[in-house]
Amino acid sequence: MLDFKNFSSAIEQIAEERNISKDSIVEAIEAAVATAYRKEYGSKGEHIRAKLDSETGEFLFWQVKTVLDESMIKTPEEAEAEAVQETPPLTEGEVKRYVFNEEHHIMLDDAMKIRDGVVPGDEVIFPLEPRADFGRIAAQAAKQVVLQKIREAEKTTVYQEFKQKEGTLVSGIIQRIEGRAIYVDLGKAIGLMYPNETIYDERYRIGERRRFYILAVQEDYKGPAVILSRAHPQFVAKLFEIEVPEINDKVVEIKDIAREAGSRTKIAVASNVEMIDPIGSCVGQKGTRVMAVMNELGGEKIDIIAWSEDTSQFIINSLSPAKVQKIEVNSRREAIVYVLPDQISLAIGKNGQNVRLAARLTNWKIDVRSMDKPEEVVEGGVAVATEETREETEE
Repeated sequence: MLDFKNFSSAIEQIAEERNISKDSIVEAIEAAVATAYRKEYGSKGEHIRAKLDSETGEFLFWQVKTVLDESMIKTPEEAEAEAVQETPPLTEGEVKRYVFNEEHHIMLDDAMKIRDGVVPGDEVIFPLEPRADFGRIAAQAAKQVVLQKIREAEKTTVYQEFKQKEGTLVSGIIQRIEGRAIYVDLGKAIGLMYPNETIYDERYRIGERRRFYILAVQEDYKGPAVILSRAHPQFVAKLFEIEVPEINDKVVEIKDIAREAGSRTKIAVASNVEMIDPIGSCVGQKGTRVMAVMNELGGEKIDIIAWSEDTSQFIINSLSPAKVQKIEVNSRREAIVYVLPDQISLAIGKNGQNVRLAARLTNWKIDVRSMDKPEEVVEGGVAVATEETREETEE
């Protein structure tokens, strides 16, 4: 019998050190002891289950069998055919079928003699003689099972922790660079930033600490795969949440954001409190807040504009710093915007970037024209509300 007081203390210590639950450790130990029991006293095909009695410190053992009826049994021909070809996945409503093994299975008629109300698919358990002495091979197998189960529990805990952090910022140290993929040490996990999630023309160095946006967290056999980004528009939004208390307090709200990472971002903000200036809050005294965000982004330009419920006014604001003289909108979410001749280049922007970002921000097609020649379509002055590829942006 175990010294359960000391045993329980050891479990608590392991749980605290590995940051996993006590129940996970107990389950790992029970699985390990069941494995040792089968190796020492059972047969290879047996399904053994062990349970730790928390009051006595003793282990109880059972053999477990699954209840089958005739429709769930595979014929020898079916079993032979499946051995040489991949079994297709079960369709909805289809019953799983088995190759009968008396160590694993029991027929329904026999199971009903043991327990009333049993149905196919249930488990029937048979108590086994308690044992406490195991040989070296069984003990080694038990040790491996415990270590494996604890590693799996650790992976699950870390996965759940980072899954809750999706859509937030995290700080990490660049661990290695493979091609254009960046691997980041996040402490309990390794993050991966793919090339298309990096800021164009930004340089990354091993050992350098950076902030990242957690784009997604996926389960992987090696542990949680934490997908990072510095190019995502929400990366900018989260940086503003840190720098602008009014955003964090929900006084100022980021309504829309459009970004060409490494070059320029347009962000539309609104105030939920009448006396608060949303643009002034984001800019900060002498521009300190917006400059802090720009510095994190390597000098990326940021246009902060006022969001408006009035579609026409919002489109006009989105073309800032250009001054709009007139706007016409239609039901197809298309707007023709007229500016003075000296404002054309400002409204369109370098390589059409200003009007392109304005179209994405407002989700409207925008056509910039000159007041002097209202019927003439200006080269590069039309933009639709769709994402451009990184290659087109760079060109």
